[in-house]
Amino acid sequence: AVFGLVTLLTVAVFSLHAPPAMRRLSILCAMVVSCLVYALAANGLGLAPPIDFGMVRTAPWFGLPPLRAPRFETHAMLAIAPVALVLLAENLGHLKALGAMTGRNFDALAGRAFLGDGLATMLAGAGGGTGVTTYVENIGVMAISRVYSTLVFVAAALFAVLLGFSPRFGAVLRIIPDPVLGGLALGVFGLIAATMVRIWIEHKVDFADPRTLFTVGVTLIAGAGNLTIAMGQVVLGGIATATIAAIGLNLILGWRGRRRPSPSEKE
Repeated sequence: AVFGLVTLLTVAVFSLHAPPAMRRLSILCAMVVSCLVYALAANGLGLAPPIDFGMVRTAPWFGLPPLRAPRFETHAMLAIAPVALVLLAENLGHLKALGAMTGRNFDALAGRAFLGDGLATMLAGAGGGTGVTTYVENIGVMAISRVYSTLVFVAAALFAVLLGFSPRFGAVLRIIPDPVLGGLALGVFGLIAATMVRIWIEHKVDFADPRTLFTVGVTLIAGAGNLTIAMGQVVLGGIATATIAAIGLNLILGWRGRRRPSPSEKE
């Protein structure tokens, strides 16, 4: 926990007080500094589980990633099918967050985002990978760096693909201490949560309405508490249950539609 807080504070310091060029790389800079502090405390002073650099030394510089041919199994498809709803809601939420950060409306691009998600997931699955999406961590990095250029992300994606052919780089990522990753995640996800509240405020969401209050409350608790539901071999985690709760409660509680204002309220 201590090293996680150190990482979180390091991110905040770089984001607020570093030179402009370093602010755009605050996540990377904070990760490097935090890893060095952890290595000094753990490997040097023995205050925490040490970092094992053995896998980095033995991993080759270049190599092909392991590929697997797709297999179709009923229980696996039943487990993955509900994830489609999560990806739709997640994608739409990310577009809303980007719109709030940039002051633009990206609703018209939702179809492209869904199509890109679907094609990328099909491509990843064809090689034995997992489903992919517009990860919220990237949105958090955009909020910190204030870099929104799509060209930058295309270049970063191509660079990431090239790094995927280096097992040694993968080994470097695997030795990053969990407390450091936890601190980084706390900062990034915190920014996304703050952006969500900003969207509510700008759109004047009525939290005096019990339907809105109940829907938001249940969704937040299900997601933050990682509410897990198991149905046979199908297990739905917190993200899936929160998404289903949000969509289901909104449909059930809002079936009567919005209340029409009375003549006196119109005046």
